[in-house]
Amino acid sequence: MSERLIRISIARQQLTLLESGKTVRVYPVSTARNGPGERRGSGCTPRGWHRIRIKIGAGSPLNAVFVRRRPTGEIYSPELATRYPERDWILTRILWLTGLESGFNRGGDCDTLRRFIYIHGCPDDAPLGVPLSHGCIRMGHQELLDLFDRVAAGDRIFIASHGE
Repeated sequence: MSERLIRISIARQQLTLLESGKTVRVYPVSTARNGPGERRGSGCTPRGWHRIRIKIGAGSPLNAVFVRRRPTGEIYSPELATRYPERDWILTRILWLTGLESGFNRGGDCDTLRRFIYIHGCPDDAPLGVPLSHGCIRMGHQELLDLFDRVAAGDRIFIASHGE
């Protein structure tokens, strides 16, 4: 069994999936509009070592809408977006992250899990490759489905703010 690692580069707006140290896939992402940071309420993407705590949404349809990690039964559409302009759309699948570094991204007011930081799908018209999220890592649907099927709860993730 090969060891999987996800590397997310905030600088490059890329997620790289590695198996046994070799790049398997590279996907465009969108991280936080507010840049990197670990504090609760910052709207920033946390850095450092994490792991996938839980995978949510297996078997859900493409564009399934999630609120508080539960499917609402809605399917995202431009009409739904017009009805609920205030929503931060979490779509298709969720990979919920937990920090591994006490005092940096785990525990207290910097806890990634308690900040509800996910890798999740976003609307098709949301740009990728540009930092626009509220702290999460957004992906396109097909890329997210591909990643979701390749990873497992417990897989490690490293989020870097500079050039990695």
